[in-house]
Amino acid sequence: MNETQVQILKQKLEFDLSEAKIKIYSKYEDFFLQKNAHTNLISKNDEKLLFEKHIFDSLAINLFLKDRHGKTLERLLDIGTGGGFPSVPIAIFYENINVFAIDSIRKKINIIEEFKSDLELDNLFPICDRVENLQLKNNRQSYDYVTTRAVAPLETILKYAIPNLKVGGHFIAYKSKKALTEIKDAERTAKLLKAKMVDIIEYVLPLEEIHERNLVIFKKI
Repeated sequence: MNETQVQILKQKLEFDLSEAKIKIYSKYEDFFLQKNAHTNLISKNDEKLLFEKHIFDSLAINLFLKDRHGKTLERLLDIGTGGGFPSVPIAIFYENINVFAIDSIRKKINIIEEFKSDLELDNLFPICDRVENLQLKNNRQSYDYVTTRAVAPLETILKYAIPNLKVGGHFIAYKSKKALTEIKDAERTAKLLKAKMVDIIEYVLPLEEIHERNLVIFKKI
């Protein structure tokens, strides 16, 4: 992670990274590119935009968490974590959040287990399983936060996210500028699940072209 990227995180996402964190992130970027050379975590074309398209996007959650996250240990479930976004960047920065990264593809979870070991992330817990199965293992309603990024339409993913939240917990969906259409389609499902949309946080990726993104926030009531 270079000085420009550090400043982007500070100015746009209100991060104040320590030297120790910067070193971990730099190590993570190197490891990620090594793994991506033989396992398709992101497209080869995106490798040069790893920070802008994936790490920055993952850490945009700070626009929501910065006023809410305290010193109390919390739990976050990342559904369909894939190559580890947003789970791994979140685990690196938020030491007081235990991040459970679930995906059904074993080779991707194996790599996240390697990230956990290589980066010494004691708060990262990779899970190879389908999220539906968590609801059969007495883990329902046990998370403070649930996240998803590029997994499924809101109407679909709400059915898996909300049952895993504590009452008062938040589901944070990373979405494109088409989020408003998905929100309208998901209104009935959200109501049935006793979830209420409480915020839409807009941000722009640090790319030359304008790339609008949204965090769509639901609260379990």
